[in-house]
Amino acid sequence: MSMTINRFGFRAAHGPADSERLTDPWQSHKGALTRAIPSPCSRHMPDMLTGMTMYLCPQDGTRAETTVLTWCCPVCRGPWDLDFEVAGPLSLNSLTGRVNSLWRYEEALPLAAPTTTLGEGRTPLVPLTGTVSAKLDFLMPTLSFKDRGAVMLAELARRLSPERVIADSSGNAGTAVAAYCARASLPCTVYVPEGTSPKKTEQIRAHGARLEIVPGDREATARAARTAADTPGTFYASHVFNPYFLHGTKTYVYEMWEDLGGRLPDAIAVPVGNGTLLLGAALATAELHAQGLIDERPALIAVQAEAVSPLAAAFRAEADGLLDAPAGAAAPTLAEGIAIPRPPRARAILAAVRESGGTFLTVTEDQIRTAQLDLAARGFYVETTGVACWAAVGDWTDRSVVVPLCGAGLKTGLAG
Repeated sequence: MSMTINRFGFRAAHGPADSERLTDPWQSHKGALTRAIPSPCSRHMPDMLTGMTMYLCPQDGTRAETTVLTWCCPVCRGPWDLDFEVAGPLSLNSLTGRVNSLWRYEEALPLAAPTTTLGEGRTPLVPLTGTVSAKLDFLMPTLSFKDRGAVMLAELARRLSPERVIADSSGNAGTAVAAYCARASLPCTVYVPEGTSPKKTEQIRAHGARLEIVPGDREATARAARTAADTPGTFYASHVFNPYFLHGTKTYVYEMWEDLGGRLPDAIAVPVGNGTLLLGAALATAELHAQGLIDERPALIAVQAEAVSPLAAAFRAEADGLLDAPAGAAAPTLAEGIAIPRPPRARAILAAVRESGGTFLTVTEDQIRTAQLDLAARGFYVETTGVACWAAVGDWTDRSVVVPLCGAGLKTGLAG
């Protein structure tokens, strides 16, 4: 049985015939309204969004209109996917003369005609070795790749006119959401765990956002934010639960495809905590392949810190989801941006890596320190999370691979 939440804040049940068709989390799924019951997890907002794009729960088939303030599936409390179809095939020639930002890929984006932008996207792709290239996403307006998704969330929030916007983050997503909310004149509160880099919290405050420092780890911060997200009139700008964020991060791969003249490398390495860049990459490669714009999808290489590597452990155990968590607090790691013990989209991440023919790699704290210094010696000052992929695949020589340098070193400083 699947459900639909409409713009009036009601859920509608769908029969088995609809839910049985949900074999692909990105599949289009339209059901008929059969009955309606009040929904406690959504709030009606003006119908300012058009088209057939809808939220879709990949677990139970529940659907919701994108004109409601809903941050999770009300049935399973899991994150939404987006039922969205690319408007039409892109071509390299069609991109000539378009705006020099991620919004140039308008056919592939679920929001059109944006007014919230800081010129994000179109970051350089630079060779590091004969086979390894780096995409310099630390050159984004807020100095991290999170701008790609944050601009989508801020633009969506602007159209919905909520009373408040909240976000939770280990730092980079929070700074990005704060900046784009400032650009869109939206009130914003960001929840961060204690111990977050002072440079990141300073940046959040500088953009005018209210900062809530939560005792405990990243999971405690997420729980605090999700409790606040249930307050009426709140738009939860979650880079984990809201799929619009993933449709922003997928532009990372569209840019790569354009820069490489209509092709992609053999592999794309991505640091993975909550998996937002990896899932965006999976979306983009699937869309480009479906449009006939690439012959084969590249392998997705997911990189985690050895100290916090729940997805790598599940992958090696051939599990579909996370393994039972060991007792006690998670070990500390220099790669704070990917120190996520229980990522909500774990199943989707594991499936995406397997379907691409990719794998998981882990790096030690010493490898992270060495990689940061090595990149700095090459002219790139990158934060500790952002060097993880270079630490993992920097010595590859047998196939082409792109790594993201996804956060500036100024955000964390050199590793101790």
